[in-house]
Amino acid sequence: MTENTPTCCYHEDEGFSCSEPAGSSGLCYWHDPKIIKNKPEDIHNLELFARNGGMLRGLALKRAKLPGIDLVRHHQKVGFDMTHAELYRADLQGAHLFNLNLHKASLMKADLRDSNVHCANLVGTNLLGIKWNGAKIENITTGTKLKQETLALEAVRVGEKEIARDYFEQAEEIYRDLRKAADREGLFAMSGDYIRKELTMRRHQMPKYSFHRIISKMIDLFCGYGEAPLRVIGFSMGLIIVCAIFYLFTGLSYDGKIHVFQLSNDFASNLYLFFNCIYYSVVTFTTLGYGDFTPIGFSRAIAAIEAFTGSFTIALFVVVFVKKMTR
Repeated sequence: MTENTPTCCYHEDEGFSCSEPAGSSGLCYWHDPKIIKNKPEDIHNLELFARNGGMLRGLALKRAKLPGIDLVRHHQKVGFDMTHAELYRADLQGAHLFNLNLHKASLMKADLRDSNVHCANLVGTNLLGIKWNGAKIENITTGTKLKQETLALEAVRVGEKEIARDYFEQAEEIYRDLRKAADREGLFAMSGDYIRKELTMRRHQMPKYSFHRIISKMIDLFCGYGEAPLRVIGFSMGLIIVCAIFYLFTGLSYDGKIHVFQLSNDFASNLYLFFNCIYYSVVTFTTLGYGDFTPIGFSRAIAAIEAFTGSFTIALFVVVFVKKMTR
């Protein structure tokens, strides 16, 4: 390339620019969106371009046919940087994309069947409609929120409900596709995380204060849509302690005497009573019912509610735990 040869005009606000020779459009071959990269030699040429230090950020690979391409940066901790790359409907079947940085890129409707996307950075990437069948997706990073999820929350903030609902629906579809891909690969922990996010996106599509949305939120808080058994344990412990406090002030009967918190009692006596209330609360929650302590007055209502909730919670915990352990 001579000094008079024009260079590609691709430039990013972050300071990245391309120094490849420009064509008639002012862009190089790889950054020109008007050129469809579907020639047989494009695979080898792009691999060579990457290994020679070419500017991979913002590549225009819309509808490109690149099956089996190897974009792995071998013997390096950091993969190639394809931030902002456009890969809409790109054919990447069997591609090697290990550790590739696709931050804020677009893989919308791309074909990633049988590809290796292990450890790829997909934060802020458009993942809608991707064909994941057979793709290796272990340790991919999608961030705390998908691109569509972020856009949906922004639409909610400005009051654009229909736009928000559409983005939430897209996010639900993406999480569902990722969950299915994780299931096929046997990545059940990842699958569990995605199903929770999938159902969360579905909840956001419901009317804000509708009955179904409230129930869905409660299920999420209670057990993470069946994927968080520790939440069930936390709820159980919290309920036991709360009920014990109620018993402390409403009273329990033991050996024909009423035991209730009184300011006139010394600290040790009230503390001992509280531990007895904890004991009774555990016995009631687990529906053991030894019969040594019995509720009186308002304590009866609390005990009935706790016993009913406890039997339901224990059954739910068994279901959630078995579901997690048998995957």
